Amino acid sequence: MSQQTQSQIDGKLKGKLIAVCTIGAVGGFLFGYDTSVINGAVTAIASPDSGFALSSTMSGFSVSSALLGCVFGAWFAGVVADRMGRIRVLELAAILFVAASLVTGLTTNFTIFIIFRIVGGLGVGFTSAIGPAYISEISPAARRGFFTSFQQMAIALGIIASLVVNDIYVVASGGAEMPFWMGIDAWRWMLVTTALPGVIMFFLCFALPETPRYLVMKGEIAKAKTILIDVIGDNNADVTIAKIQKSFQSEENEKKVSFRELRGKTFGLKGVVWISIIFVLLAQANGQNIIMLYDSSLWNMLGFSEQASLTIAVVRATLAAVATVVGMVLIDRVGRRNLMKYGTLLMTVFLGITAIGFGQGQLNADGTLSLSITWTWISIVCTYAFFLVCCATTNVTVWVIISEIFPNRIRAKGEAVATAANWMFNFLITTIYPPMRDGIGLGWTYGFYTLMALLGFFFVVKFLPETNGVELEDMKAELK
Repeated sequence: MSQQTQSQIDGKLKGKLIAVCTIGAVGGFLFGYDTSVINGAVTAIASPDSGFALSSTMSGFSVSSALLGCVFGAWFAGVVADRMGRIRVLELAAILFVAASLVTGLTTNFTIFIIFRIVGGLGVGFTSAIGPAYISEISPAARRGFFTSFQQMAIALGIIASLVVNDIYVVASGGAEMPFWMGIDAWRWMLVTTALPGVIMFFLCFALPETPRYLVMKGEIAKAKTILIDVIGDNNADVTIAKIQKSFQSEENEKKVSFRELRGKTFGLKGVVWISIIFVLLAQANGQNIIMLYDSSLWNMLGFSEQASLTIAVVRATLAAVATVVGMVLIDRVGRRNLMKYGTLLMTVFLGITAIGFGQGQLNADGTLSLSITWTWISIVCTYAFFLVCCATTNVTVWVIISEIFPNRIRAKGEAVATAANWMFNFLITTIYPPMRDGIGLGWTYGFYTLMALLGFFFVVKFLPETNGVELEDMKAELK
């Protein structure tokens, strides 16, 4: 075979793998769209005129309630994925997205609104756990970090799309609380529009092959070999299958792996489980999602108009996508630990300056915060500098780490626990933000986030293992 012919074959295989991983990451797009769309609607949802007349605590719950669904979706994702397959779970998630978007956008009952926010959260939980796992299992080890980070890139694009759509609705209607098409308020259309990417995701899932590891687990060796050769381009498919089978040998005398397999000698759990839980805790506790979910209302608080606040959010999301690409390029080159080590250090600095900046403000009777023009722009720049560093480091790395840190034998259950923990901490941080903001002020709130980022730096240096380039079948040995 000529070198040119081999190059053409390699190019086709690479293109096929990129296409599969891109489609596999569509769940991430919907994940980003669904979690961010509330950004432009939260003020109107709480309004007594067009929404549900909510207190600051209930306003926070209207945002964070979806994260409760994420917890349960992520927790059960591993069990469902092992029984139904990775693809079927993604299809189920798409159905949940569509149902939740239509009901939350049209209901006038707050209880029903919350119930279907949780239903939508189940879909987010499924995709956040299974999307990275799917890509991780179908990618070669040498480029696994790059391909798995497609999920984060898709999330970033979903966030941009939702904010752009929100901005269009606000400009066209004159405000999120104002009637738009068919006399329905603009904020309701923001939520209803989420159904469209949900439908697209459902049909795209039919183009995805199952992962070789899932097929081997189910005894479908021939299909697994075909995918290894035709999609991944594995010239040693038989060797790879043998390694996968060896990693599952400990399960031969068991009907299934239960969550009991995660137990260990370190406070009742295996060390790798604790590492994943603490890692996602510190990733959430620095307040990164507060910016994604609340920055429009934050800039409203600083005196910006609703349209200006949404425009700033669109710029933020676009820059975040660029930062995500930077992280995707770096993650396999510099390694997971180095990316996180320098990332958490930079985030600590930017958050500290932001905390000082917000601490200079004076809270007015109307709920706005008076800051000098200098401190206003310092706070905005440092807030978004923190967020961009987070996008290029933590947000790229966290899903990669979760998808590859566990040995094959407990991967599905381990990912379910880690992802559920991620969403539980996200729920707690998001829920307590409005009361913290109104109670101790923005300065002390961001001071708390600064402390969490600093703790994240020390945790990475001391405990986070490097998984770059390690085959999933060899992960157990790496973590002994």
